[in-house]
Amino acid sequence: MTAIGNIIDRLQSLIGKAEALGADAADAVFVRSASLSLSQRLGNPEDLMRSEDNDLGLRVFIGKRQAVVSSSDMAESALDELAGRAVAMARNVPEDAFCGLADPDQLASELADIDDFDPSEPTAEDLIELAARTEDAARAVPGVTNSEGASASWGSSEIALVTSTGFAQTRKSSRHSIGVSVLAGTGTAMERDYDYDTKVYGSDLADAEAIGRSAGEKAVKRLNPQKVSTQQVPVIFDPRVANTIPGHMSSAINGSSVARGTTFLKDAMGTQIFPDGVTIVDDPHRRRGLRSKPFDGEGVATRRLNVVEDGRLTTWILDCRSARQLKLATTGHASRGTSSPPSPSVSNLYMEAGTISSQDLIGGIKQGLYVTELIGMGVNGVTGDYSRGCSGFWIEDGELVFPVSELTIAGNLKDMFKAITPADDLEFKYGTNAPTLRIDGMTVAGK
Repeated sequence: MTAIGNIIDRLQSLIGKAEALGADAADAVFVRSASLSLSQRLGNPEDLMRSEDNDLGLRVFIGKRQAVVSSSDMAESALDELAGRAVAMARNVPEDAFCGLADPDQLASELADIDDFDPSEPTAEDLIELAARTEDAARAVPGVTNSEGASASWGSSEIALVTSTGFAQTRKSSRHSIGVSVLAGTGTAMERDYDYDTKVYGSDLADAEAIGRSAGEKAVKRLNPQKVSTQQVPVIFDPRVANTIPGHMSSAINGSSVARGTTFLKDAMGTQIFPDGVTIVDDPHRRRGLRSKPFDGEGVATRRLNVVEDGRLTTWILDCRSARQLKLATTGHASRGTSSPPSPSVSNLYMEAGTISSQDLIGGIKQGLYVTELIGMGVNGVTGDYSRGCSGFWIEDGELVFPVSELTIAGNLKDMFKAITPADDLEFKYGTNAPTLRIDGMTVAGK
């Protein structure tokens, strides 16, 4: 197997081949990934899978024309063919006035220490033990009657990026995960729920038994759901679904959508879109963050940004192409694979914690809904109209009184953003995170 350090030389050679054939500029990316995963159900291991992949992508430019080709073959003859095919394609595609590499002064020269790689690789036996502990703990919860299975997995990747403008860097990342889904009740009255955890370092994973107990207890609490009538009430989003709210915002401020005018926030730059005090951060340098990266998919230096500060939208999420369309500078948010050009994407996005506890957030509600699961993708990115199926618990006099299901919550994201109150319980569990959120005035459609 070719060492990742030698890959830099191969990518530089590949770019040289493309330039010799007539390319004005080029970049090349190499991704090596490996993974090991184990699933089990009812105490019996079912699938143990290991995969290893090498992928190479070459992007070439001839004037304002670009082409991208990819391959998994690193042989010299294959690289010759790859360069020739890319240049031939670039000569025959339409011009794109906004394509091109990042300017040399935008490229990362010093890489932040994000501690994104755990050198410890688990064995199959390690994963079997983790999955067994997780499922056993879930099945031991009184009321749990069946299991959809538990899983444990590990993965790592190595990335090398080289550009004809002088950028040449590599980075590594790793992921460790455990999870379980179980059922409670019997017959047609069964309910399911789950829990999981993913971390960069295996030693940072939540306790397997705690994850299992959490999944089992959540499933039991959902038994015997009731119906409620259609009404407008405050809605509380549990942290495991609250992260969808900043996620919807990030989609709406994606530079590609803004440049096309296909987002409900296209005219919102510099305006108040959240209440005073709400700050949303994108931090690619968060140590051991699930989406941390010291440079983006174009080699541009990444940096921490307050995307929303004190309720005001401060920036779009931009790669070089969308920045040129909007006559702005890239924000270092290019994301890419090996077979397509870069596009804008956030890193570790989170809404900062508020100053009120989640208990107090719920405590003032006479009647309302506490959402623990969202279903479907009924969000219109052009208008901001929002309608999603959900389940959770009904709130009366500040208490969760009974489970509910088969409900729909609806509103418009512009109004929802302005009606948000964040709690003080922010935890970093996902790629996008938020504390418990309260949104007043939403429509709950029931029976």
